[in-house]
Amino acid sequence: MKAYDEDAIKHLEGLEHIRLRSGMYIGREGDGSDYMDGIYILLKEVFDNAIDEFISGFGRKIELSVSEKEVSCRDYGRGIPLGKLRECVSELNTGGKFNTDVFQYSVGMNGVGTKAVNALSSRFLARSVRDGKFAQVEFERGKLVSETSGATDERNGTFVSFTPDEEIFKGYAFRRDFVERRVRFSSYLNPGLSINLGGTVFRSENGLLDLLADEAQFEKIYKPIHYRSKDLEFCFTHTNRFGEDYFSFVNGQFTGDGGTHLAAFREGVARGVNEFSPKTKFEPDDVREGMVGAVAVRMQEPKFESQTKNKLVSLEAKDLVPRIKQIVVEELNRNPEAARKLLEKIEDTQKLRKELASVKKAARERSKSVSIRIPQLRDCKLHYDPKRGKGLGTEIFIVEGKSAGGTLTLARDADRQAVFMLRGKPLNTVATKRDVLYKNEELYNLMCALDIGESVDNLRYARVIIATDADVDGLHIRNLMITYFLRFFDRLVREGKVFVLETPLFRVRPQGKRGADQNVYCYNERERDEAVAAIGKSAQITRFKGLGEVNKDEFKEFIGDAMRLVPVDVSQDRHVQDTIEFYMGENSKERKQYILDNLVVDPEDVV
Repeated sequence: MKAYDEDAIKHLEGLEHIRLRSGMYIGREGDGSDYMDGIYILLKEVFDNAIDEFISGFGRKIELSVSEKEVSCRDYGRGIPLGKLRECVSELNTGGKFNTDVFQYSVGMNGVGTKAVNALSSRFLARSVRDGKFAQVEFERGKLVSETSGATDERNGTFVSFTPDEEIFKGYAFRRDFVERRVRFSSYLNPGLSINLGGTVFRSENGLLDLLADEAQFEKIYKPIHYRSKDLEFCFTHTNRFGEDYFSFVNGQFTGDGGTHLAAFREGVARGVNEFSPKTKFEPDDVREGMVGAVAVRMQEPKFESQTKNKLVSLEAKDLVPRIKQIVVEELNRNPEAARKLLEKIEDTQKLRKELASVKKAARERSKSVSIRIPQLRDCKLHYDPKRGKGLGTEIFIVEGKSAGGTLTLARDADRQAVFMLRGKPLNTVATKRDVLYKNEELYNLMCALDIGESVDNLRYARVIIATDADVDGLHIRNLMITYFLRFFDRLVREGKVFVLETPLFRVRPQGKRGADQNVYCYNERERDEAVAAIGKSAQITRFKGLGEVNKDEFKEFIGDAMRLVPVDVSQDRHVQDTIEFYMGENSKERKQYILDNLVVDPEDVV
């Protein structure tokens, strides 16, 4: 170890510190495969500045372009003051957001945002236009490359373009669906603003009411209760789903981890319902069970847990509780039909909770009688804890039977990969109630293995992977498991935690002993035919009928770095519950007719 003396003390300039300690500014780095990866934080920082101009009353249009590697954003606001453009995008603790007379409600308040984007980009360009003049600066990894200014006939506003640095975000790519989600949220929060994303225009007139209409993929029991003012907007309704689900925002910033404003909203709604209820007083959990809601607040100088602004910690947000309570009472009085259905829903929940209490107790007693807590689970050493940044690479494979489970257990990485073995086909849960999760031993064991009985926030693995055979039974089991998650734990699917493992259908290699070292694994018939053509007449084809037929040495290749995963994605299906009921419900006649009407026959298969 070197001596701890004066030479050991280092001073880093602002942008150097951002590059060296990027996690302090953008959270995790990542490659763009997760919604909270750093490249989306960079995009948000630039996009938020354009939103702030609209909030301040300048510019009603934003143009956003996102390719796999590059982002550009143009607003039509006031434009950054030309003489301070370079400082605003390159010097920490510099910006107009410190002045509440200029930006009354702003997320970007720390003087860091665009500087972090600049420092963490291989190329960064900012151009500001004000009253017929422009200023432009270009940087590479935070170092100034060029600075120009002059006259122009462009409209006022700011243009920013950047390319995240692949030295930091290795192998990254922007996902269109993640970007669209952020843009949609921004349109809901800023009614009247038009956001053009690569030719697609997003615009909302009804605010959070539009958000619930688009994002809540469950049948609503009553017309949503909606309130909107300059500094507070909220909207909620109840569905027949389980748990509660919220979208929360501060000054247009999506707070994925909630915070004091969300806590105030949840408490205010519960108190308001109880004050409105003429007879029964309900437990807050009963009031909120099945509730889907959204809350957005605007406040000066909000305080967040970190620079990524995922959680609000401003204590003054708690003062919203009595205000929200009173608004809920007034809105329920104005909407008697919605109020009647809301109270009926809560009363049903109250009855179900009492019934579930005894069922849960019986399930816990049953599990105690088993010598091993979860006999079907082969656990791993690490577990998922995103708040502490632990277990981000952990995963659990849900497999059919002991044969596949035994092979996978031998092939896995025991530090981070767990295995749960199903006993044949699980129960179809498309029309079951919540108590079935505790009465059915297998579903209960799976719920305990994942630790999601109380909340999906307790998930013990970063990814849940369904690994079944590529035959009719395997595909049916896959659908049954997807139904299970969508029916009871849909947040896992919507947050991109559930995947399907693709395993090879064929192994192609030359005949003879030497061929054993030249295996080509093929995941479909096209790949098989290409491999056969490449090898020639000596090609030997092996068809894998099930995962149990793959030996452990081969399996290591399929669940390692080259693992092929397909995310279970329902983001494009606004009526996913109807879809599940159609394909998995008791309507076999309708499904049969649908198949007959849509069956496509390959002429080459007709004899």
